[in-house]
Amino acid sequence: MNLHGKDIKIFAGNACPKEAADIAKNIGIPLGQCTVRHFADGEISVSLEESVRGSDVFVVQSTCNPVNDNLMELLIMIDALKRASAGRINAVVPYFGYARQDRKARPREPISAKLVANMITAAGADRVLTMDLHAAQIQGFFDIPVDHLLGVPILSPYFQPLVHGHEDEYVAVSPDFGSVTRARKFVEKLDIPIAIIDKRRPKANVSEVMNIIGDVRGKKCIIVDDMVDTAGTLCHAAEALVKIGGATKIVACATHAVLSDPAIERLQDSCIDELVFLDTIPLPPEKRIDKITILPVAPIFAEAIERIYGERPVSPLFEKLQ
Repeated sequence: MNLHGKDIKIFAGNACPKEAADIAKNIGIPLGQCTVRHFADGEISVSLEESVRGSDVFVVQSTCNPVNDNLMELLIMIDALKRASAGRINAVVPYFGYARQDRKARPREPISAKLVANMITAAGADRVLTMDLHAAQIQGFFDIPVDHLLGVPILSPYFQPLVHGHEDEYVAVSPDFGSVTRARKFVEKLDIPIAIIDKRRPKANVSEVMNIIGDVRGKKCIIVDDMVDTAGTLCHAAEALVKIGGATKIVACATHAVLSDPAIERLQDSCIDELVFLDTIPLPPEKRIDKITILPVAPIFAEAIERIYGERPVSPLFEKLQ
């Protein structure tokens, strides 16, 4: 594929090689030849096995666990491409790590999301393509263009056959006030009401459910969130919906399956019947329990990349998906 005098190339780091290969397959080009390895002392080495001079290059790398290794891989790959005279370097980061550290919650704390944005820019990236940032305003941390894809247009259609004709039986639930906008977008095509869980978080990774705003009694609830980490918030929310709200069935969906310990054990033992995630973070076999369904993001990222490469707007992508 060659437009405006530049060809397009896609390279993968070690974080999500399958997703990168699927993106390249959807576009109809081979994955770029690149070797990313570690020296004995843990330092990262990158070797580009083909010319990228003048090319429009897309580096696919989620900054998931191990976060720091994957972040450094991304930065070093960008630097290698820059020094190899790539025409334009696009960082494709399906899951953007450090996004939860987007403000000073207490005195003398860093804003790590801003630092990571600065590092990606300083390494030489010309553009960032990502999905469902924990806080949308992180786009403003970058001094380069950011295309922010949303997971809801992929998740919502999955539930349409389930809800269609039974709209009065379902309620979409936001697990906190920060996810209300996401829940509203989720129900645009489903035509079901929204409930909100009001909770207080005493410390990191610990949540305490306080109240349910909205009527969920006798309803089937769909909890909508951007990520699930230790699953404490999600499992507490599900328990509250059943025990306090009187819900009859709980399913949940989120874009990013972070699933740190002890998330899988909690989810397995919870009252949640099904969890639907996107594959922005590769899920190892030991975490693929029967309750979990994974939906692919490669087709969406592939079309976004084609639009960026072709100098066309990305916004119509959402209109088509919704």
